[in-house]
This record gives sequence, structure tokens and C-alpha cells, in this order.
Amino acid sequence: MQWYLAKLVYRIICGPGNHTAQFDEQLRLICADDSLHAFNKAQLLGQREQDCFNNHQQLPVHWKFINVTELHQLEALSDGAEVYSRIYEDEDGDKYQHTIQVKSRYLSEHCTEQFIQSL
Repeated sequence: MQWYLAKLVYRIICGPGNHTAQFDEQLRLICADDSLHAFNKAQLLGQREQDCFNNHQQLPVHWKFINVTELHQLEALSDGAEVYSRIYEDEDGDKYQHTIQVKSRYLSEHCTEQFIQSL
């Protein structure tokens, strides 16, 4: 098993979403056999940790998982620990989400290529 640092990105939507787009970028530790499994495990973690709750004004707040954008192999640490988180605001939330999807697609293809080469 190897350790990886994965960046997970969530979009934060409060109420009807009529606000500057907000994104939370989290660095998570993932333990997996290879980069492809680490990438897939990070995606499952992100999907599982989506959340919805009411804020202090009783407006619904949705944390929607967008995707995994970075993956780095590390030395042994603890599985699933959050290492870094950042709230990011962007005037063009749709463009930012598109960029996240493009980065994630590239990362998935790269991990798949590495996995196939290791066979």
C-alpha cells in the first residue's frame, strides 16, 4: 500500500445560490495500491462526504462534491486525514466547475495509463 495526497473540491451553495460562487479545496490522505485506486478512492470519499444543513439563518447550505483535481504520492501517514482546506470564491462558478472537471478527467486518464503500464 502507498500513501497519496488528493485534492478534493466541493462547491458551497447557500439558499438559492444567489451569491459569489464558493468552493472548498481539501487535501486528503489516501492509502491505496496505486494511483488509479487512490484516485477512485478519493472520488468515493468526496461523494460520501457531500452534506446539506441549515445555517444560522435557517437557509440550506449544500456542500456538493465536484471532483478530484490533484494526486501526489507520499510516505506513510493516516488514511483519510484532511491536511488542507481552502474556501475559494469565483465570480464565474460554472467556469471554475468546468476547470475542475477537465483537471479531474486528465488525472483519471493519467492514473489509468499508469495502472495499465504496471500490468
